[in-house]
Amino acid sequence: MNSQVLIAGAGIGGLTAALTLHAAGIDVTVVDSVREIRPLGVGINIQPPAVGVLTELGLGDALAALGIQTAEHRYADLRGELVFTDSRGLARGYRWPQYSVHRGELQMLLLDTVRDRLGAGAVRTGVRVERSVQSEEEVRVRVTDRATGGASVLSAGLLVGADGLHSTVRAALHPEQGPMLWSGVSMWRGVLETERFVTGRSAVIASDDPRPDGSQGPQFLAYPISRPLDDRGRSLLNWVALVTVAEPGPLDPAAADWNAPARAEDVLPHFEGWRIGGRDVRDLVTGSEVILRYPMVDRDPLPHWGEGRVTLLGDAAHPMYPVGANGATQAIIDAGVLADRLAAADDPRTALASYEAERRAATARIVEASRRMHASPHSGESAIDAITSAFRTATGG
Repeated sequence: MNSQVLIAGAGIGGLTAALTLHAAGIDVTVVDSVREIRPLGVGINIQPPAVGVLTELGLGDALAALGIQTAEHRYADLRGELVFTDSRGLARGYRWPQYSVHRGELQMLLLDTVRDRLGAGAVRTGVRVERSVQSEEEVRVRVTDRATGGASVLSAGLLVGADGLHSTVRAALHPEQGPMLWSGVSMWRGVLETERFVTGRSAVIASDDPRPDGSQGPQFLAYPISRPLDDRGRSLLNWVALVTVAEPGPLDPAAADWNAPARAEDVLPHFEGWRIGGRDVRDLVTGSEVILRYPMVDRDPLPHWGEGRVTLLGDAAHPMYPVGANGATQAIIDAGVLADRLAAADDPRTALASYEAERRAATARIVEASRRMHASPHSGESAIDAITSAFRTATGG
């Protein structure tokens, strides 16, 4: 029987899965359609349960050097007046901290670790998965080399689709899958180097009142994602602006702008006079060299993820709104559970079924909790306390 695991996707989830499977004594190869993996993206948060997975992989010190241990979320109004404080990570009594990091830097840490532990050839880039065919003993995966256009077939014991929101593995398993669902919110993101923000370990979420139609008013959040870069205490600050610009509904993938370059002028009209963490929002936006725009989307949870020797992981399995900062976290947890189930089972198909049974139910709850959190008003101490408590119960972090 073929014992090799082929992972499609070298993002945070796929690379973490390569490390957890390798630690369990399982042979792994990772392929990704991009020709070069570069440290793209902006800030993300890694919640305590996922930090535990990375720590068990021996990456605790590297993660601590990479990011910030977030101690609190401060909720404020558009003038910057504090409304509510929610302690996070170690400050809330968890075994592990919560980290705020640059997504690309974390991905590169994982990539370097995979190549160091598994060998330089463990990650193959410029290789796009097209389709797969299963037999009793293995799964045969047809791939295309993007440089040459040549097609070939890779054989493996299992295929794990960790290839993101636009997953080809998911599309092959679920050709009748529902559309991406747009919340109607556009998100702008940016990063800039600046003086210490609040305590240096605080995330601040500023919100306007709900609109007359009941939809969420504009929100602006900011948090540091690096240790001090110089003796003046300057560090990288990540910000996100969220504005409802349309009615919720299905999103045409062809019409969506992903990572689309944007201008400060696109953002600022929605946040005139806003302050956050003692700073003018205008200064944060205009101080960012690159601003990117994304639609805030998810999908309805699937009735099942995989079939036989094929399964899904991360955004390919359970795309969710980023309002609860759980996308990367849940992908990392997926990777830990997948390795545990494969290490404990004699039949890998049984292991995948067990993995899916545990993680599909858990992540479906988080998808729904993220929708509720987005739809709930973020004004008033009691309302915010109720929202954050309910979300923490649903996510375990």
